[in-house]
Amino acid sequence: MRGRYLWWKMKKPPANVLELPLIERAEMALNAAVEKVWEEHAREGLPIYVLRHGKIVEVSPEELRIQLAQRE
Repeated sequence: MRGRYLWWKMKKPPANVLELPLIERAEMALNAAVEKVWEEHAREGLPIYVLRHGKIVEVSPEELRIQLAQRE
C-alpha cells in the first residue's frame, strides 16, 4: 500500500485517475469509503472499533473528530 498514509490528504482524485493501475484506484476507493464512515460516525456520535497493536479498541466520536480535524 504505497499511499497508505497519504490517502487522507487527497480530497479529489487526480486528473489522471483512469491511467493509474487498478490496484491504486481500488485502494483510493477503499480509503475514500473509510474516510466517509469515519466522518459519518463522528457526526452521529458513534464510536468505531479498530485493531491497534493486535487488540480491538474503541475510538470515541471525540477522538474521531480530533483525528479528522488534524487531517485537514
